[in-house]
Amino acid sequence: MQPPPYWNSDRLEAERLRSIENFRVERMQEPLEAYLEHFETYQGRVEELLETTVDLSQLKEVATEILSQQGLLEMVRYLPGPPISTDDLKVLTEAVSLTAKRFRDEPDLVARVVEVVLIGLDRRRFPWVPEEREADEAERQAAVIATAAMMATQRLSTLRKNLGKQLQEGKVEDALLAAGYRKAPRRHVKTFANLPEPGEFCGESKLGNRKADFIIRLWDNRAMAVECKVSNSATNSVKRLNNDAAAKAEVWRRDFGEAQVVSSAVLSGVYKLHNLEDAQHRGLALFWAHDLQTMLDWIESTRRG
Repeated sequence: MQPPPYWNSDRLEAERLRSIENFRVERMQEPLEAYLEHFETYQGRVEELLETTVDLSQLKEVATEILSQQGLLEMVRYLPGPPISTDDLKVLTEAVSLTAKRFRDEPDLVARVVEVVLIGLDRRRFPWVPEEREADEAERQAAVIATAAMMATQRLSTLRKNLGKQLQEGKVEDALLAAGYRKAPRRHVKTFANLPEPGEFCGESKLGNRKADFIIRLWDNRAMAVECKVSNSATNSVKRLNNDAAAKAEVWRRDFGEAQVVSSAVLSGVYKLHNLEDAQHRGLALFWAHDLQTMLDWIESTRRG
């Protein structure tokens, strides 16, 4: 059977640098309007929150009303410094969930949320609260701008991560379809009898006990698991590539056998050379979003094999 490509350090370095350059171009071309739109949205919500609570002085009295509104609940999580994630807030308040219904039905939960928020309140942004005085206009405006900027930045970061992966998955699917491969329904591949037919692929599906972004049935009947990975920093690449994709590759080889599964990753963004080498050494075939033809050529070679 045709083995997947195994790149030397020079080739990995060249592709890595090309991927980083593409990442830089994309970030420099990213429109400022996206940030400004999110900023304006959050600015309005912060102003609404301060108005409803009389600059937080009546937060306890109107907490149920505020927490029952999803947009304002998000605002409340950003009052502490640093902000509290939804998952952390659940743990800190011993909440099963943070829904409008629970807040209306459980006044004790509302009280716990308010207590956690006030204990962690950012005293730099809201200095008048611990000092038990009225806020002046300059303080209020500074708090609004700082909080809106914080939330807009976080929102844009999340969108970048999710959108980047979605775009990459779209490119892979479009490339497979353009090359003549057929898309099959998603599935749980417990045994090889559950695989799509040769020349077919399915979107996000479970291969054994771990999900793959794509499962391709190669022409020689092997399964090719594809993970799409987008990294925005060299540090982040360890998590995306080595701790996730390479770890899955080891599990799939153990569960299905090295001769039966080709574990691969399609990469874009920023990666360290030694992380790429480590992932490849652990059995992960590496391809790049900027050169999907190389992956298609290799898949086609399994027909000849």
